[in-house]
Amino acid sequence: MTTATERERYVVHLTVAADDLPAARLLARAIGRSLAFLPELVLGETTVSEEGGSQPQHQVFCDRRLGGRRRCVRRVDHQGGCTS
Repeated sequence: MTTATERERYVVHLTVAADDLPAARLLARAIGRSLAFLPELVLGETTVSEEGGSQPQHQVFCDRRLGGRRRCVRRVDHQGGCTS
């Protein structure tokens, strides 16, 4: 079996309703964590952007490398140490 990093990569866009960017990031983290059991999911590269345009994409997870193949799954602007 090949890992997600050895296969072609695609982006799946899910449109959600949120009051603002922090709320959208919170929802994206919840969705990502609930699907983290899927080996195909590249959780750390989850981003949020406004619908329908060339708006910038905003990172959701810190994604800092922690050694081995682990990465930080805390929010992008967290305080304190990283965790996997």
